[in-house]
Amino acid sequence: MLILFDQGTPVPLRDVLASHTVATTFERSWHQLTNGQLLDAAEAAGFELLLTTDQHLRDQQNLAKRTIRILVLKTASWPKIERHSGLVADAIDGMQAGEYRELSFPSG
Repeated sequence: MLILFDQGTPVPLRDVLASHTVATTFERSWHQLTNGQLLDAAEAAGFELLLTTDQHLRDQQNLAKRTIRILVLKTASWPKIERHSGLVADAIDGMQAGEYRELSFPSG
C-alpha cells in the first residue's frame, strides 16, 4: 500500500510499516498544502492511505467522496506509538478504500 505521512506523524513509524511504501509530506514538498489540497494531491498521486495526527481533519473536510483511507493517530508521541505500533499496522491492514478511522492507544 502507498502511504503518506502527514506533518506530525512520527517518521520512525515507517520502519514498522516495511511491507508498505511510505512517503512524507515533507519529502513530496507538500508540507505547505492545506488539508483539502493535500488530500487532492495524495489521491491524484495514487496514495492509498493518509496517516495523520490531525484530529480536526474530519471537521474541516468533506470526506464523503474521498477514496483515500485516512487513519488519525490520537497522539503524536513516538514512545507511545512505538509501544503500540502493532495496533497501527493492524488498523492500516484492515481499512477499506475511503474509510476514515481514529486510533487511540492504551495507557501505559
